[in-house]
Amino acid sequence: MRAMLIASFALAFTACKKEEAAPVDEAKQALVAPAKEDDAGWKKYLQEVAIQNMGNITNSPFLYYLSPETDPDFQAKYERQTESATQAVARGVQPGNMLAFGSSASGKMADMIQVVFKDVSPDSMKGVRVVFIGQSADNARVQAVVQPTGAEYIFVEAK
Repeated sequence: MRAMLIASFALAFTACKKEEAAPVDEAKQALVAPAKEDDAGWKKYLQEVAIQNMGNITNSPFLYYLSPETDPDFQAKYERQTESATQAVARGVQPGNMLAFGSSASGKMADMIQVVFKDVSPDSMKGVRVVFIGQSADNARVQAVVQPTGAEYIFVEAK
């Protein structure tokens, strides 16, 4: 009986040790952008990239996404997103918030960001993080329009 009791404790102790070791095995994997036309994949990718770039941001991020340019309703969606983001930024974004912009249509997303931020007052977005997920060819023009606002700018190359 005593041997069974010792064996039970040993088994329980070993099982606990395995549970403690499990989180170490779960390595953070680098995210890979989905295919250009994968609408659902891009929505998920935008969310995952936003989460990885939260840093010290505690509020839920505001995500702005454009569907693939092959979407028959692309132009209407582009106009709605541009209007929505422009209104949100014009109302003011409080410190501790994050805006994440991403799309397989990187050039159009960069165009949208330029429209959204063109009238924002200098240094009015201090403490706000702006994440752009797109192609490196579009990074400089997005950075040029976001940085004067005082927001922390992060570029994530979609590759």
